[in-house]
Amino acid sequence: MKAEPESPTPSARLSGWPITLSEYSAESVTNRQFREFDLSRLDRCYLPAAMQALCDEAPLSSLPFLEDDNRGAVSPEPVAVLDGQPFYLSVKGIGSTVEPFSDRPLDRRLAAEITGDPDVRRRLLEGPETDGDRLITGELWLRGSPYGGQGWEHASTALRVSESADLTSIRGFLIAPVVKVVFLPARLEERIKSIHWYRRYPGRIVQEIRLVPSNVRVYLHAQSTIGHNIRDVFDRFGLDSPGKVHRFETNFLRSAVAMLTVFARSIRYDPAKRRYAGLDFYDVWLDKDAVLASNGSVYFVDLEGVEVVSVDPEGVPEKLEDQVFRSMYELAYAYEQIERERARRFGDAGSRKQQFARLMEEALRDDPVVRLRRDGSRLEMEIHANSQEGEFRSTFRWVDD
Repeated sequence: MKAEPESPTPSARLSGWPITLSEYSAESVTNRQFREFDLSRLDRCYLPAAMQALCDEAPLSSLPFLEDDNRGAVSPEPVAVLDGQPFYLSVKGIGSTVEPFSDRPLDRRLAAEITGDPDVRRRLLEGPETDGDRLITGELWLRGSPYGGQGWEHASTALRVSESADLTSIRGFLIAPVVKVVFLPARLEERIKSIHWYRRYPGRIVQEIRLVPSNVRVYLHAQSTIGHNIRDVFDRFGLDSPGKVHRFETNFLRSAVAMLTVFARSIRYDPAKRRYAGLDFYDVWLDKDAVLASNGSVYFVDLEGVEVVSVDPEGVPEKLEDQVFRSMYELAYAYEQIERERARRFGDAGSRKQQFARLMEEALRDDPVVRLRRDGSRLEMEIHANSQEGEFRSTFRWVDD
């Protein structure tokens, strides 16, 4: 694995609504795998214009970003190369634009209505006019985060997962690593927490500083997705020949199958509990919480829902099967969109079952966890979960006769 933060290579153009964020000095925790690099330049929190009214200090500078997901932003140009793949700077927790309990815009006037702090109300109403408001609030949201922002509880989970990887890979399960978690200044945090509808978020408000290969998602939470505008994805990633699309499809299947088998890839035995532990997903999904690289590989980006779970020995095969069934539809849906666009541009490849089986065989030929068995049109996948204390197998049918 190679990291070259100072030497990005040519990459795909990213699309998205432009947004300007102002940067302020902030305390941070750095992913231990990135501590060899001088990343002090990233000891910053990045705030939209509407939040400046709640800050005591003037911003250090303003930087251009593109909107990404409902509370994130991504840099328009790459900032690093990891293992030959360009990565962009991503900030999670920059504020939302829509009120959580209606479709009303989340602007400063609305925030002034619900805060109980007269100083915060005055700051919001007297702040300079901006083109559009985006706010972080103190409303407790999804247990571990404030609405529009990110909480330490979720961010620390994402950081732990990032530190357990080989920069971007856990035995083939690809992730967009959290490089830093930055803490919003205490006075700003206090003012934000006064803006809430029902329940005040009790923890530290932070931002995740991540590296992502793009802002193209599978289906949801993005302007550019495989599901909504696959033609634009082909054009943006330069998929202008059958050979390029072939490599793109095999990379997609290789990395997506790794997501469906992440427990097997991370399994370990806990002798104290006499149980087996491995990674699993909670409230995160392949269709909205992963992004696509220009080479077709799909990286899990919202790591807050990736956690270690433990099961009894007899429950391991069920866990292996459950992970496949949980996300197989998203994999198949995305593959169908890519394959249909390939066929539209470059011609039919024959039997869809045979084409899928051929691509899967090529994609998973050297996979450390998965073995394929093919009999005519029939294709089965055998998952091997091995630890020093035991070996488990589970079989899944991808294609029937």
